[in-house]
Amino acid sequence: MIRRAAISPQLTTLPSRWDDSAKRRSLALMWSQRRVVDYGLVKRAVVEPLRSGRTSPGAVCDAQPYLLRAARHFGEPTEHLCPGCERENVTNVTYVYGDSLKSQSGAAKIASQPAEMAHDYDEFRVYVVEVCQGCSWNHLTASFVLGNGPPDLVGRP
Repeated sequence: MIRRAAISPQLTTLPSRWDDSAKRRSLALMWSQRRVVDYGLVKRAVVEPLRSGRTSPGAVCDAQPYLLRAARHFGEPTEHLCPGCERENVTNVTYVYGDSLKSQSGAAKIASQPAEMAHDYDEFRVYVVEVCQGCSWNHLTASFVLGNGPPDLVGRP
């Protein structure tokens, strides 16, 4: 029998930027979390040419209106400045996708909802996107799988 820890009520979304220690602590609070992908290196590859002037802000600050509305209504404000405009803080938006979610698949959720949903659904993927509501910067920060489905057997005989 697999013993699962209770989900902490202080559960938050992944902090953006490169705060690895806080990210590891918040990830550890989700009992069913697996297959975590951090997109920090990809973000660096986009931000570096932007800061050096080789890429224009218009090329990377291109959030769709739906994403901006999701950030306004479902997003979680952060303390991190937008790398696109460096004037406003980014907002983390959490999306869930999965066959077991049926009509909820593809929906933006409040940061604490995916952890609660993990008890009710088999397996679904969570994406965290950082968005600047000022200049329309957006970038995928992290993705991971949640749910009460079977544990991954990667590396086991």
